[in-house]
Amino acid sequence: MAQMIDYGNLMHDAMRSLIREVMLRVARDGLPGSHHFFITVDTTHPEMEMADWLRARYPEEITLVIQHWFDNLAVDDNGFAITLNFGNAPEPLYIPFDAISTFVDPSVEFGLRFELQGDSEDADADTGAGAGDDEAPMLEDAPAEDAKSGEVVSLDKFRK
Repeated sequence: MAQMIDYGNLMHDAMRSLIREVMLRVARDGLPGSHHFFITVDTTHPEMEMADWLRARYPEEITLVIQHWFDNLAVDDNGFAITLNFGNAPEPLYIPFDAISTFVDPSVEFGLRFELQGDSEDADADTGAGAGDDEAPMLEDAPAEDAKSGEVVSLDKFRK
């Protein structure tokens, strides 16, 4: 049986390592300059920790803004803990890296998006992807308010 290189999962691992490194630097040094993050998270992830009232308000996903006020940022191999302000109420969260669907730093027009095979209506038709395929990463430039949207590069078109 021929073995295949699982580029999709390798790319996901690399992208999550990048997020981990960025968050480690922010935990150590703070946010430099005008950098800030919009991080969309799957709130149904079993390791996601958040207050019950937040989970009720955001039962599927939440986009977190890490910019002016955050506290207690601690990063481990699997995710990060942070306290964010929701309506003047500080709330501790734990975000597993594999619960992140988008990570955007609009100050430098940078973004990562993790997309499931099932998220695209024609993913199977275009790529011949089978039921055994896992998530396929998508890389894109994050759209800035004043800039044009960046090009989306799908690794699916390189799969056989």
